[in-house]
Amino acid sequence: MIETDVIIIGAGPVGLFAVFEAGLLKLKCHLIDSLPIAGGQCSEIYPKKPIYDIPGFPSVLAGELVDNLMKQAAPFKPGFTLGEAATEIDKLEDGSFVVTTIKGTKHHAPIVMIAGGLGVFEPRKPPITNIADFEDKGVEYIIKDPEFYRGKRCVIAGGGDSALDWSIFLAEKKIASEVVLVHRSSSFRGHLDSVQKVIDLADNGIIKLITESEVVGLAGNNKIETVKINHATQGEISIETDHFIPLFGLKPSLGPIASWGLEIEKNAIKVNTLDYSTNIQGIYAIGDVNVYEGKLKLILCGFHEGTIALQSAFARIYPDKKNILKYTTVNGVQGF
Repeated sequence: MIETDVIIIGAGPVGLFAVFEAGLLKLKCHLIDSLPIAGGQCSEIYPKKPIYDIPGFPSVLAGELVDNLMKQAAPFKPGFTLGEAATEIDKLEDGSFVVTTIKGTKHHAPIVMIAGGLGVFEPRKPPITNIADFEDKGVEYIIKDPEFYRGKRCVIAGGGDSALDWSIFLAEKKIASEVVLVHRSSSFRGHLDSVQKVIDLADNGIIKLITESEVVGLAGNNKIETVKINHATQGEISIETDHFIPLFGLKPSLGPIASWGLEIEKNAIKVNTLDYSTNIQGIYAIGDVNVYEGKLKLILCGFHEGTIALQSAFARIYPDKKNILKYTTVNGVQGF
């Protein structure tokens, strides 16, 4: 049994910053995440993409933000259970909780802080019968590190911002040796400037743009070698490639959280904005996983929610102690 003061479910940016705020209150934290690394979506989905709305950082890469948050939390020596999804929460007679993971690892604490982002993500896969045969053999649903595609031929499918942005990035930076963007319509769902950029790159022969089309088949010997495209007017087209990257977005789901007896609204956990507590005393929800009137799904809002929630958590753990707010500019950061 892992003992701590606060169990944080979700090791994304909001969960990591909660460690810092808890540490200022001398509360120890242990984080649980289904991903094998800390950082949540910022590490797993878009570590190389810039974020522009973090105070004090005109621009910061998502991966760099995670690195900074880890350094900020380090003095408070958080524990981590990574690569294991939290599946059960049991409330004990004394009001404390035991959180059990899918691998049976048990954690005990008086407070549970759910910072699970949008929950569990699954990629939206195109209806290609043999696509599973080429997963990790040339088919990827998320671009984590663009250098993985250095000198490779890439076919990207999709019409949203992700498909447009990565097509531009891989082509403009001359990372991929060939970029083909396939979209089933002649219009796109992404930002107009990105759409125009793709059209300009296509006109200059830097990107091959195939619209009114969709990828319907994959072929190869132990790895992807060819994609088959059904074109609205030209019929079937075959293109040799090293990678097929369908970027149709991700489907969020609360996963096991939905069965924990929490009040759910709009596929999120309903909270009291006084302290971001849930309907179960001792359990809080912060970041994108919660919902309330006027909710904004922004990292900086999650930082605020975690700060307020931990003040409430301290009062719950130590009802007889008076917590005096201490400014770090005066007191510095005293780690454990």
